[in-house]
Amino acid sequence: MPLLSRDSLAAGAFDVAHMAGAPRLPVTILQIGDGNFLRGFVDWMVDVANGAGLMSAGVAVAQPLDQGVAGLLNAQEGLYTVLLRGIERGAAVESRRVVSCVSEALNPYAEWDRMLALATSPALRFLVSNTTEAGIADLVEPYTPGACQQSFPAKVAALLHARFTALGGTPESGLVLLPCELIEANGAKLKRIVLAHAKRWGLESGFAAWVEAHNHFLNTLVDRIVPGYPRDEAAALGVAWGYEDPLAVAGEPFHVWVIEGPAALAEEFPLHKAGLNVVWTDDLKPYRTRKVRILNGAHTAGALAAFVAGVDTVKGMMDDATLSAYLNTVMFGEIVPFVPLPDTERQDYARTIMERFGNPHIRHELIAISLNSVSKWQVRVLPSLKDYAAAHGEAPDGLSFSLAALLRFYKGTTAADGTCSGSRDSGPYPIRDDAAALTALSGAWVAHGDDPAALVDAVLSNAALWGEDLTRIPGLAHRTATHLAVIEERGMRGALEALVS
Repeated sequence: MPLLSRDSLAAGAFDVAHMAGAPRLPVTILQIGDGNFLRGFVDWMVDVANGAGLMSAGVAVAQPLDQGVAGLLNAQEGLYTVLLRGIERGAAVESRRVVSCVSEALNPYAEWDRMLALATSPALRFLVSNTTEAGIADLVEPYTPGACQQSFPAKVAALLHARFTALGGTPESGLVLLPCELIEANGAKLKRIVLAHAKRWGLESGFAAWVEAHNHFLNTLVDRIVPGYPRDEAAALGVAWGYEDPLAVAGEPFHVWVIEGPAALAEEFPLHKAGLNVVWTDDLKPYRTRKVRILNGAHTAGALAAFVAGVDTVKGMMDDATLSAYLNTVMFGEIVPFVPLPDTERQDYARTIMERFGNPHIRHELIAISLNSVSKWQVRVLPSLKDYAAAHGEAPDGLSFSLAALLRFYKGTTAADGTCSGSRDSGPYPIRDDAAALTALSGAWVAHGDDPAALVDAVLSNAALWGEDLTRIPGLAHRTATHLAVIEERGMRGALEALVS
């Protein structure tokens, strides 16, 4: 079976959407990150905009680590397939596109000179990244201008300094940086660390002034689920497509990229004009609140109850009549009304999220969502619960149940090596959180396991755990203790059935 190539794509050998001619375009975007998400999100968007004649942007993909897919990308001339499948307005949708905007790929640890050449090219305008949430970290390291820096912000600092030196620090030589790491104020944090490196390395003061004045570190918010290579279907898909693609990326159709930046930059990066869900704004906070409370909050509110009830995936949760009824009640009755956006917008977003949860092509494991659930519940669920309590005088029933389900999920035993495990009907499962959370909850179960009210009071009053004393929220401790008692008596499924009946 043939592999993808630019010549075969340009000649029309394959019936698939792509940019006409599949040209290798001059690099205007340097991308640090070679994973599924960037290839199925940013590069896909750039390719769509290129195909619409709105841009003529080539992307150079740099591995963030010494190991990556640069070699595979170059072997396939930068080409790969993005397969999008899901549910939209109740109907199954599917699309496929071969992305050709990747002009080259490299390993900066082995090809630092090439990385510097790209960074100092006058044609370069944008730097995009996704190095995971832990990537934007201020790690002290020496300046090594002849070799690749280790951390991501240090790489950026070194590349910008090389550009400043080569191009004279002119205003027009500044870059637009679009970090896609899932942390709050990602652009502002990256800028702060870059400047910290410059100071520690003793770089000339003019460099810091140029970074401040002429480089745009934009805060962004990204959202698309991109599971990656469809391994289980690869052979069948290859037969159907007429070509083999070991770099194919599967994802969901839904996508949104919110960028906090000036309108003038939007005109330079006009993805929004290509029919893509890209929002340029001067205030990212309402969009972050929408995502954290509705998408992430619903995940956290439902995942632990569903898992203990015997369900393994988000799709399974939506297919279960009892669990989906619970999630609908929580979503539309207790979360959505308190998101600070127009009602039509928040309702539409919530309905889209429920469809995404039910996507048959996405396998999202609930046990993966359970990681660090104490801090997740505090950030994602607690604000909605407090807003509801302020409006109604007492905590909501459904979100109080989610807290009881969390306590039940954390009912476990701790091994000598510090690992903790819980148990459900189908067997044991790992409980993964920081040491303080595991110690607090396991200690509460040991001390008060036969008294749900005392257990709830001990855990909720632990301000170190939640950032405040949750027993002060009217009705929360009572509702949570009542639900936990029913869970202990009837099991999680029995308690859920009683709740939604």
